[in-house]
Amino acid sequence: MTEFEQRIGYEFKDPSLLREALTHSSYVNGKNHHSNERLEFLGDSVLSVVVSKYLFENLQDQPEGQLTKLRASIVCEHALFPFAQKIGLGEEILLGKGEENTGGRQRRSILADAFEALIAAIYLDGGLEKARDFILPFIPPLDVLRSGKLLIGDYKTILQEIIQQNPEEKVTYELASETGAAHNKVFTSNVLLNGQIIGTGTGYSKKEAEQAAAKEAISLMGYETN
Repeated sequence: MTEFEQRIGYEFKDPSLLREALTHSSYVNGKNHHSNERLEFLGDSVLSVVVSKYLFENLQDQPEGQLTKLRASIVCEHALFPFAQKIGLGEEILLGKGEENTGGRQRRSILADAFEALIAAIYLDGGLEKARDFILPFIPPLDVLRSGKLLIGDYKTILQEIIQQNPEEKVTYELASETGAAHNKVFTSNVLLNGQIIGTGTGYSKKEAEQAAAKEAISLMGYETN
């Protein structure tokens, strides 16, 4: 059992499925490997089924519209990215040199896609119950889901919606710093409310840094984020 398999709590009978799940399309050129794109397609469906069933069974007092919103917030890219970070997925992905040199291991879309591909690999190797066992620990606790304070997704939009409850308030973003070589920069951004910093975040693009700053601001306001 590899160290990564220990981290995810699943040992593959067919290691080639795990390798495929961890292979980004940039790594495939000229090599005898399949990328994880097809597994990503399947994993998206498996994830949706598992989350839908869990919400349906455990939130019987919630209407269909609320269940749909909760599912969307749990399976979106912004949620899957921190899920992938929790298991150190970025360290395991096979990347081409170009992606490697431009911060691909921390790119939100790459990690989220690989997380879905990993779900599919577990499903194909061990069945739906094993995939379910892997997915469920990432779903927020039921009391959080019921509270209405679970906010996952486009954090800049969410923050704007919160602030708009008070029309006189204004949210802006500023670039605080950028470090690193030209091909692998790290950006730090602040989000300000009426000129006062209410959150700070970092990322491999200005957009990612602003999203991280908005997420921190939302968390400091008392909302649960993932």
